[in-house]
Amino acid sequence: MNAPPTGSAVLWLDVDAETAGQRIDNFLFTRLKGVPKSHVYRILRSGEVRRNGGRVQPKDRLEAGDKIRIPPIRLAERETPEIPGRALRNRIEGNILHEDEDLLVINKPSGLAVHGGSGLSFGVIEGLREIRPEARFLELVHRLDRETSGCLLIAKKRSALRGLHEQFRGDEVKKVYLALLAGVWARNHWIVDAPLQKNVLQSGERLVKVARDGKPSVTEFRRRERYAQATLVEARPITGRTHQIRVHAQSMGHPVAGDERYGDENANRGLKQLGLKRLFLHSAATTLHHPRTGAVLKFEAPLPPELADFLNTLAR
Repeated sequence: MNAPPTGSAVLWLDVDAETAGQRIDNFLFTRLKGVPKSHVYRILRSGEVRRNGGRVQPKDRLEAGDKIRIPPIRLAERETPEIPGRALRNRIEGNILHEDEDLLVINKPSGLAVHGGSGLSFGVIEGLREIRPEARFLELVHRLDRETSGCLLIAKKRSALRGLHEQFRGDEVKKVYLALLAGVWARNHWIVDAPLQKNVLQSGERLVKVARDGKPSVTEFRRRERYAQATLVEARPITGRTHQIRVHAQSMGHPVAGDERYGDENANRGLKQLGLKRLFLHSAATTLHHPRTGAVLKFEAPLPPELADFLNTLAR
């Protein structure tokens, strides 16, 4: 790993086959540790970062054999970088479910974003890069909503990321969520086949709705336990759309408990009085093929204590 160039030094980096396909901004974030993201974007916009002698955009993807020029970064221009606190790093480290040379799986806590942005200085991926400073490559394979907990996959190699993305596109990755739905759900099993359309508001907030001209979206729901005011279900997303389980649950008339965006305000108020303090949606299990060996792997994330304890307070 090269240190950020300072003074009059220019840093030249060669892109190898393992790094090919990565966005230039993510490539720079991992190579310029400690340099604020705002400054990385500044040198990209100004044209000071060059690829094979030409300008490059943050979203451009690298190719094997590219030569990247990184300009000197004057210390006077560098802000004091924000570093994830020790408590956050310990929280991430203590929730690692699996790690090998290709793949890392974490039981993501609720309330922790998967990455920084939108007013957040850092999330899971930034915390992992602090915990694993020797890692040349750490990238999210997929995302979980900030308030959703459970299995989150991180690739440690570009080849692993490509392989896992192919599995996601081919519907080879099987995910099971546990969700508490508001109200008593009379069915044992239901497959919701309802297209979803995503809208991004001016504030940057994502809002998803069922729409005839939306993208095909399918979720399978199976009842696990029926309570007096709610129903615990397994939700298996067949497709992988933004907020899919939450919007499909809403379309059934039984939104996910604690969902402030798509939920029922009265139901949420009653469940909150009983002790529910978060969205009751948890990625409990993920099954896939190892991206290098092809072996079938199943990762399971236990239900967080705050959700398990809440279920124990409900009357069946």
